[in-house]
Amino acid sequence: MRYQLELTLRQAEGALARVLGAAERRGFRPLSVDGEAQPDGDRWHLRMTVEGDRADTALQSQLAKLYDCLAVEVSPCT
Repeated sequence: MRYQLELTLRQAEGALARVLGAAERRGFRPLSVDGEAQPDGDRWHLRMTVEGDRADTALQSQLAKLYDCLAVEVSPCT
């Protein structure tokens, strides 16, 4: 199943690599990644589409535990 993720990350070295690594370790394959810096300059807004057979809650709970991840929303792709 495919999922769309909306994330807010701290603008920190390695933050994107940690998010991608966590997704892959949980069995989700990143299909697309798009993001932009927020106007305050301290955060990124990231949109990512992933595909995997596991429940989306597994990925959401793991990403929420990352220090650099300030917010995460996961929804099924339609």
